[in-house]
Amino acid sequence: MKCFVSACLMGKKCKYNGGNNFDPELSELLKGDDVTLICPEVEGGLPIPRHPVELIEGKAKDKDGNDYTSFFLKGVDIVLNRAKKENPDAFILQPRSPSCGIGYIYDGTFSSTLIEGDGLLVQRLKSEGYKLYTPNRQYEVTSHRKIADS
Repeated sequence: MKCFVSACLMGKKCKYNGGNNFDPELSELLKGDDVTLICPEVEGGLPIPRHPVELIEGKAKDKDGNDYTSFFLKGVDIVLNRAKKENPDAFILQPRSPSCGIGYIYDGTFSSTLIEGDGLLVQRLKSEGYKLYTPNRQYEVTSHRKIADS
């Protein structure tokens, strides 16, 4: 299976704070698969570390109101162009992210409050019809294999 996977889930230190969201179960599950690591925020030109950003009225902004939307959209375009060339079977993406969040993202108040919504990358990928998954334990994924328990 060819998967595009959020780089932070595989241990790459690309989160806003310089950390990662390494998921050892996901890493083990994907052994032997064709995995491409993606981070649209870094690919769009944002540094590591960087200010935390949330979506506020459709814009990627930090808590001081600085707008990083152009960086996010550049990264989305880069990932989407790569996907069109490489045709992955699925994307496995970091939950809650302003880029990669599927179904739930932070509400823009920087208070760790979740709302229904999708990150900017996910919005585009959905419009293109890609299969999207998250390893978050609150979801059950059964595409070609089970990725997370419910």
